[in-house]
Amino acid sequence: MAGLRLGPLLRYVDWESGSTATVWVEASRPCTVEVRCADGASGTSPTFSVAGHHYALVVVEGLTPGSTTAYEVLIGSRRVWPPDDTRLPPSTITTPPMATPAGPGKGTAESAGAASDGVRISFGSCRWAAAPDGGHDPVGPDALVTLATHLAADPAAERPDVLLLLGDQVYADETSATTRRRLAARRDLKEPPGAEIADYEEYTYLYDESWRDPEVRWLLSTVPSCMIFDDHDVIDDWNTSAAWQRDIRATPWWHERIVSGLMSYWVHQHLGNLSPAELAADPVYAAVRASPDGTEALRRFAAETDADPARTRWSYRRVFGRVRLVMVDTRAARVLAEERRAMLGPEEADWLRKAVLDDPASYDHLLIGSSLPWLLPPLVHEAERWNASLCAGVRGDRWARFGEKVRRAGDLEHWAAFPESFDRLAELLWEAASGPDAPATVCVLSGDVHHAYITEPRWPDTPPGDGHASATASDPGPGRAPVSRVLQLTCSPVHNSVPRWIQAGFRFGWSQTGRRIGRFLSRHGRTGASPVTWDRAGGPWFGNQLMTLTLLGRKSALTLVQATAGKQGPQLEAVLERSLTPEG
Repeated sequence: MAGLRLGPLLRYVDWESGSTATVWVEASRPCTVEVRCADGASGTSPTFSVAGHHYALVVVEGLTPGSTTAYEVLIGSRRVWPPDDTRLPPSTITTPPMATPAGPGKGTAESAGAASDGVRISFGSCRWAAAPDGGHDPVGPDALVTLATHLAADPAAERPDVLLLLGDQVYADETSATTRRRLAARRDLKEPPGAEIADYEEYTYLYDESWRDPEVRWLLSTVPSCMIFDDHDVIDDWNTSAAWQRDIRATPWWHERIVSGLMSYWVHQHLGNLSPAELAADPVYAAVRASPDGTEALRRFAAETDADPARTRWSYRRVFGRVRLVMVDTRAARVLAEERRAMLGPEEADWLRKAVLDDPASYDHLLIGSSLPWLLPPLVHEAERWNASLCAGVRGDRWARFGEKVRRAGDLEHWAAFPESFDRLAELLWEAASGPDAPATVCVLSGDVHHAYITEPRWPDTPPGDGHASATASDPGPGRAPVSRVLQLTCSPVHNSVPRWIQAGFRFGWSQTGRRIGRFLSRHGRTGASPVTWDRAGGPWFGNQLMTLTLLGRKSALTLVQATAGKQGPQLEAVLERSLTPEG
């Protein structure tokens, strides 16, 4: 008899029709899965099989716009979710109201298809999910668990409309004691890759660990989620450089690791990012579902993607009323050859540009999800830019070899380490924020660096870049600041830590002394000036935390909460509550 092994996860909710959603599950055996809602909406799907595991992504149709309805998961005629003994509230699907044509002016809640209290988007990254041995958690309460507990205990609490998980959902290179025991039961941990993840089956252990916590399982079943990978989903500093890639590919265990990592990401995270229409048009999804065992079809796809990253797009675009989210792959899409080094390949960069600039009148807020921060503390930024220049050979081969060692030792692989890509993103953001239909806010959402902060870029009196922006129809011309407020909002970790000496280093990176050192590195590396300058507008904050944007019409507000160990148990403490747009 088939049972529910993992899930359900509520993934895609259609904000255009308000009537469709997708629910992801893993079953214990091949079967047909049904999602049945209290309002009569439903959907069924047979499972597909990968490496002995059985999954379904159920498209639920007929939902009532502007409603919240409880749902059950059935296998055959047997209810498998919610569990009979659960203490948690029912899992629900909340849909936005039907969008109505926009009248004069831009961005009313009614024209957005948004709830009257706006669109609430919570985000963060870097969640070490393992429960601590012995009960004591040295890094403090898990922010996701704490959020789930808070929402489950208070039916009146405001829930996010969507949860953005910006990378490091699992840690393939840092396993828990429990996972290591499972690994040791199937292979010798003295052989490479040791206590790290080796293959697809072992990746499933990580998702079990991350998604089986009862509160988190309930949260993910009732709050839609969007996901993107970062390095630890595969390996620390994944795709740092061409030399790094050559070295890792020479190891006997890497091919299986990267293929399994991409396979497991496709199954557990990527599919749920797609709309039903995108799923229906996806040839890989069709091939995997058409076979009694889709392992080889998915394995072939993953191997081909690793060999040629340009053949697959992991980035995607989502719409939440009059809020546009563009989630960007900053890992697999990289071009690593030093002479062409780029965070995004040409096709990916063109896709991003179109995803951002297409029909700007249709959104009031633009969110760009990047697992890696675009703007770092100025010293760190200049160090990465300096290092990239050395590795490119600006001071000769000896400095280039030294630069590569420093790059790997210092994890110098953010946007600043890809200078041309950094500059092009600055140009793109200026264009998005400067046209006659510019949104109220343009925000880059990021994680990775295990703390939270806010930065606000400033452009010079002329458009950034190589003049491309000034040739566009939306360009208001030189000498004008962007119309939109542009911010980078960085929030990490959900549950992890950062050593105190690194905390001190981040703070020093913002100091005047740090900036002077950065200017020295810039001169030594002959990097030239960055097209933007920026200041810290908030933070840094250290702890397990989540940020939430509340977007209503052209208004935007930001909240930062941290999970703290209170007397009555873990609780969410508000650290920051700030309006990002003018009141009135």
